[in-house]
Amino acid sequence: MDFALLIISFIFMIIGLFGSFLPILPGPSISWIGLLILNLTTAVTINYWLLGITLIVTITISMLDYILPAKGTKVFGGSSYGIWGTNIGLVIGIFAPIPFGFLIGPFLGALIGELIYNYKDHNRALKAAIGSFLGLLASSFMAFIICVIYFGLYIWMIWQYKTELF
Repeated sequence: MDFALLIISFIFMIIGLFGSFLPILPGPSISWIGLLILNLTTAVTINYWLLGITLIVTITISMLDYILPAKGTKVFGGSSYGIWGTNIGLVIGIFAPIPFGFLIGPFLGALIGELIYNYKDHNRALKAAIGSFLGLLASSFMAFIICVIYFGLYIWMIWQYKTELF
């Protein structure tokens, strides 16, 4: 039973790592579930502090995944039209059947939103779109770092309980 949970938790950890790049998969959340499953084995003593702190980090990073692209738009001079365009573009980009739609969507959404706001100011629209793209890259990078840290915790816990697990 423990070996099956170990395999399932490993699969969750790997999917979580890939999910940190693909916005359709919530990478940190999936990685956290992998940590939870590992803690549910009879060999590993449940560490409620570790699970609680990592859960809070996961929730925070999950919220930032949606906030940072819009904040990037605003920091680079975008209006509320650009922020709405970023959010709409992110949702459309995730589900669009085009390669890298999750990257292109927020960029184009911010660009189109800003052009709707002021079709004459192309420089402002482009700056807001670049801000949206940089915000998306920042949130993806943070999610990847968190997933790598969770994977490190996973490996550390396996190493710590290797005699009980194997």
